[in-house]
Amino acid sequence: MRLDTCYFCSLPEDRILSDTELTLVIRDGYPVSKGHTLIIPKRHVASIFEATTEEQIDIFSSLDKAKKQLDKTLNPDGYNIGINDGISAGQTVMHLHIHLIPRYTGDQNDPRGGIRWILPEKADYWTSV
Repeated sequence: MRLDTCYFCSLPEDRILSDTELTLVIRDGYPVSKGHTLIIPKRHVASIFEATTEEQIDIFSSLDKAKKQLDKTLNPDGYNIGINDGISAGQTVMHLHIHLIPRYTGDQNDPRGGIRWILPEKADYWTSV
């Protein structure tokens, strides 16, 4: 992939909420909840497994800072944190990014299972126990 065609490699400055030497933090352009945030390495890598140890540390430090900011501004009741790593896992932008999705009491009738609902037939394992 040419870097000039990667959406995350050419973000407009006004989209960036914060940054470090290695990462950017933005709001998701198609949020699933109020405050849905993305943490993105500046270097173009597709997978968390391609990121250097230094990048991974910085990514997770930025994730923590973004969570603390959301706690102050939106006060969500919980979070889903996820990475779609690879096409079969649902990745559509082939530049690593972590979703920090604030959750609010009542935003789903039954939030149990969280990310397990990616495969609905396996999500509610507690009903078969």
